[in-house]
Amino acid sequence: MDSDASISPRRRSCYSDSADSSCSEPFSDCGSDDSLSNSSSLNPAAAAGIHRLLLSCAAEASDASISALVTSLDSPTSTLDSLRRAAMELRLLAKHNPDNRVRIAASGAVPPLVALLSHPDPLLQEHGVTALLNLAICDGNKALIVDAGAIRPLVRALKSAASPAARENAACALLRLAQLDGSAAAAVGRAGAVPLLVALLETGGPRGKKDAATALYALCSGARENRLRAVQAGAVRPLLDLMADPESGMVDKAAYVLHSLVGLAEGRAAAVEEGGVPVLVEMVEVGSSRQKEIATLSLLQICDDSAVYRTMVAREGAIPPLVALSQSSSARPKLKTKAESLIEMLRQPRSASMRARPAAMVAAE
Repeated sequence: MDSDASISPRRRSCYSDSADSSCSEPFSDCGSDDSLSNSSSLNPAAAAGIHRLLLSCAAEASDASISALVTSLDSPTSTLDSLRRAAMELRLLAKHNPDNRVRIAASGAVPPLVALLSHPDPLLQEHGVTALLNLAICDGNKALIVDAGAIRPLVRALKSAASPAARENAACALLRLAQLDGSAAAAVGRAGAVPLLVALLETGGPRGKKDAATALYALCSGARENRLRAVQAGAVRPLLDLMADPESGMVDKAAYVLHSLVGLAEGRAAAVEEGGVPVLVEMVEVGSSRQKEIATLSLLQICDDSAVYRTMVAREGAIPPLVALSQSSSARPKLKTKAESLIEMLRQPRSASMRARPAAMVAAE
């Protein structure tokens, strides 16, 4: 590969995820169930009714009232209006109250809620998706939802649900289920969620993009096979675009997802081919402390087993900001060590990679 082929013009800007600046982690949470309370399409009377219902549902519900709602949801004689009402009340009961989430799941609500995901009524689909999202906030409910067969219907909702809120909430629900264990993360990937999340990352609104990035991070962290799926689905390009756009509020999230992908040879190749080197070097130079760290780790992955990539990174001007980082009094000692290792690679691009060096030599350093 021509060493200059993927170098795009440098974009000078200050990197800051202003929307996330108060969070200690780049993936503190996914979007919340706010589509009812924030809906601009409701008339004043309907909005007032929803507000009253929100207030009443914030309290703890009785077992009898929950059981009645589940019975209505599961009854073949229920009208569409009664189904909508029962699904909406279960959704709202599970929104704020942790005890309600446990008791709703224990009442047998999960299977009929999963069944709603295949209902032709768009509003019922949205209520079903979002009720499952709210129930999945409780770790103890995740296995129940997975065992009820929710993953594939949620992936279908992510793909084709009529409302943006349902698609975004499906992404968030899949994220929560993927956090159960590696097996669940792999199952979500096998069901076809990764390309759909990449599409949401490219074309979704601000909340959709954030939910997609958070879900992709969970899936790629939970199951290695999902990393290759993300690379093959074209995730690298939109991630780099978000990393290079401070106004997106997505710099940190996108950088962490990219770092998970460059752990694969295919991910490293895609990052270089899509012009990722100048974006990462720029981040080391002008990013926040967290961004400098994740960009350095990503460059270290990219450079570790390729002399060609090391030459590209050095030509892009990475050494001066890395030297400054290695000498910074505010940088963590481990990060300084990583920066120094990368500087050594860039100054001696033909040296053996860290992966190829004998274990005894690495241990002695």
